Amino acid sequence: MTLLLRLLSPLLVLALLVGCAGREPAPEGERAAGQWQAQADRLAELDTWVLVGKVGLRTPEESTSANLDWSQHSHYYRLLISGPFGSGRSTLEGREGRFSLTTAEGRFEAESPEALMEEQLGWSLPVSALSEWIRGLPAEDSAHRLEEDELGFPLRLEQDGWGIEYRDWERVADLWLPRRLVMTYDDLRVTLVVTDWRPALDD
Repeated sequence: MTLLLRLLSPLLVLALLVGCAGREPAPEGERAAGQWQAQADRLAELDTWVLVGKVGLRTPEESTSANLDWSQHSHYYRLLISGPFGSGRSTLEGREGRFSLTTAEGRFEAESPEALMEEQLGWSLPVSALSEWIRGLPAEDSAHRLEEDELGFPLRLEQDGWGIEYRDWERVADLWLPRRLVMTYDDLRVTLVVTDWRPALDD
């Protein structure tokens, strides 16, 4: 028995070392299992941020892009869209159920931001749900289907006819946030790439 233990001891030590190695934290800057669930409460409370990025719009007929400057607060938001499909510069604002769009032609209002953009720009983004989707969350009060990746992060979200794929992430203020999203609706494909995430978080 003593001889058997001597022979097995190196193997047991090696097994323990391998097991410990498997539990090592992910390298700095890389996502790891459990991180998404650990930040759930903070992510749900996040309602104020500044986001700068680029939006690509593709249909069977055309492909174009624009710059996006998004300022979000708990009861107010402003999306500044500039570039080709923004018709120069357009500012979409929402406050307590009131929505306005300001372009070179003037200031316009409608019952929803989607209807406003469709009427004045000829295309629309799912603005009402985008503040949740940009955080990797489904919009409230609407059925959805969410698929997670091997680490537990959102991989694909289906809601209100849209399919949202989360292609890349970045860590900002100790919070993992989407950096690249691809959203599809019928023949419309929208790619959103965030170049500057500035979330406002309470300490």
